[in-house]
Amino acid sequence: MNHYLNASTLKDVDIVVELIGGSEGPAKKLVFNSIKNKKHVVTANKSLISKYGDELALLAEKNKVNIEYEAAVAGGIPIIRTLKEGLIANSTRKIYGILNGTSNFILSNMDRMNMNFNDVLNNAKKLGYAESNPKSDLNGDDVKSKIQILSALAFNCFVNNRNINVEGINFIDKTDIKNANFLGYKIKHLGLSEIINGRLIQRVHPCLINKESRLSNVNGVLNAVIIEGKPVGKSVLQGEGAGPGPTTSALVSDICSVLRGNIKYPFSMSVSKRKKIKSVDLSNKIFSSYIRLDVIDKKGVLSEITKLMSKNKISVKRLIQNPLKQKKYASIIMISHKSKDKNLKKCINSLSKKSFIVSKPKFIRIEEI
Repeated sequence: MNHYLNASTLKDVDIVVELIGGSEGPAKKLVFNSIKNKKHVVTANKSLISKYGDELALLAEKNKVNIEYEAAVAGGIPIIRTLKEGLIANSTRKIYGILNGTSNFILSNMDRMNMNFNDVLNNAKKLGYAESNPKSDLNGDDVKSKIQILSALAFNCFVNNRNINVEGINFIDKTDIKNANFLGYKIKHLGLSEIINGRLIQRVHPCLINKESRLSNVNGVLNAVIIEGKPVGKSVLQGEGAGPGPTTSALVSDICSVLRGNIKYPFSMSVSKRKKIKSVDLSNKIFSSYIRLDVIDKKGVLSEITKLMSKNKISVKRLIQNPLKQKKYASIIMISHKSKDKNLKKCINSLSKKSFIVSKPKFIRIEEI
C-alpha cells in the first residue's frame, strides 16, 4: 500500500499508471492522491471511473492534470478518444455494442460448436479468455461500468448509475441458441444507452438480433461499438476488446496524449458544462421478445398460456411447439408482438408460477439494430 501511495508523491514522477483494478482500496487511494499531488493519471480501471469519474474529473480540472482511461472500455478500440475528439461535433442519440469479450466468446462458441455453456466457459478459462472467477463478465456488471462511462461521454452528462437494467448470459443454453438460429437471429450480450424524450435509458442484457446485423457477425473475443448521431450518422468501431496487446496499445496511446502537453477535460468538457440527465428504467420501453416455455404436454396448456398473455396485453407473432415425448413435455417457442417491457416481465413472472411449467421460462428481448 505505501509503495503505491509513494508514487503519487514523488517529485520526479509526472505520470502515474494505475493497473491495480477495483473501485476501492489501493487503486482509489493511488489515483486520488496522484491527482491531488498534480500527477497525470493513466488507468484501465473501469470500476473506478464508473463510480468516481465525476469526482476525479473535477479534481483533475482543479489541479490541471489529465486522467486518461482509454483502456477501461473496449480494450484497443479507441472509443474514448473517438467520443472525446473525433465525434465531438456530433449530437449522439444512441451508443451500443458488444463490450465484453468473455461473454461474446461463450455465446459465439456455443453457436458455432454446438456446445453447452459450462463446457465453453471451461474452455475459455483454459485459453485465458475468462478469469478463474468470471462473475462480473457473465452477470453483466463489467458491461454496466463500461456503458456508464460511454453514456457520460456520448451525451455530455454526469455518470449515472440509476435505473440500469443489468442481465447476464448464465441462463442461456444451446437450445436457445438453436432456436434463435431457426428464427433468423443470433444471441448477443449487449450494452445499450440512448436518449428518448430527454431521458437516459441504460441497459445491459442478452438480445436477439437479426442474422444480417453487423453485430451478429462479431464473434470470439472481439468487441464492437456503434454510435448513432448527427450529422455523421452511424459510426462503427470494432477490434480486440481485451488482452495484453490491446490494453498496452490503449495505455501507450494515453501516455502519448499526456506527453503532448495539452491539459484535456476527462469527459470532453468542463464539469461546469456537463449535464444532469434524468434516467428511467425499461418499464415503458417497447420490445418484441423471444419466449420459451417448457411445459407438461397435456391439453389446455397452450390455451391457458395465451389467455395469460392476452391479460398482460401481449400478442403472439409466431409460435412453434416442439413435443418431446420421451420427456413427456413440450417446448413452446414464441415471438411476441411489441409490448411494454413491464407487461412482458409481469407475464413471464406469472407463467413461472404455473404448475404446468417444468423449468424457468426463458425471455430474451429482440433488438432491431
